[in-house]
Order: sequence, then C-alpha cells, then structure tokens
Amino acid sequence: MSKDHLKVGQSGEKLAKAYLEAKGYKILACNYKNRFGEVDIVAKEGEVICFVEVKTRQGIGFGLPQEAVFEIKQRKLSLAALKFLKENNLLNAFARFDVVSVVIEAQGPKIELIKNAFEFNLRPGY
Repeated sequence: MSKDHLKVGQSGEKLAKAYLEAKGYKILACNYKNRFGEVDIVAKEGEVICFVEVKTRQGIGFGLPQEAVFEIKQRKLSLAALKFLKENNLLNAFARFDVVSVVIEAQGPKIELIKNAFEFNLRPGY
C-alpha cells in the first residue's frame, strides 16, 4: 500500500471518528486488531456495539467507497468482531456493522453513515 493511499485512509478514519462522535457514538477502540483482521472503529450507540468499517476514496471514479466492503471483508470483520465481543464479555450485547463512506472532494469531504450495512457473516470459506 502506498504512503499516499495510507494517508487517505488515515484521514478518512479521523473524519469518520469525529463524525460518529458528533452523532453521539461513544468510541471504544480504533484500529482494533486480532488474528482475524482489523476493525477500523468500535463504538457504542446507545446500548448497541457498532463495528464500523471506514472506506475512503478521492472521488468516485472507481465506485462508491461502501461498495468495497465485499463478502470476504464482511467475514473477516465478523470474526474480528466476535473475538472483540468474547474478549470484553459482550456476547449478549446487541451488535451491528456500520460502514462510513468518505469521499474526499475539492469542496470538502462527503461523509455517509450506513447503519446495519451487513449481517454477521460467519460462513466458512475465504
């Protein structure tokens, strides 16, 4: 991954975090990693644990950012989220997956929150 690509992703995550906080989310963790993968942001909205994938693009020439959360990514996020819930004794908590789409445009970033973007996907197969 190029340094520019990494910087774009990091700036998108920073924007997404601020956006979620402004919406009342309580941030529990950023860049949570385990052997299954990485969750960009783990947050709480009310009593719901939200596992948030942030996708950032510099324009939409290659499609909308949220379109890049393919099934394989959903599986990895699901496994990582389940591990987080186990580690924190939250297996009985309500949980969901949100996606924050960030498009960097000349006039400023366009941010979109997609709640319940996908269901837990623990089917085997990569």
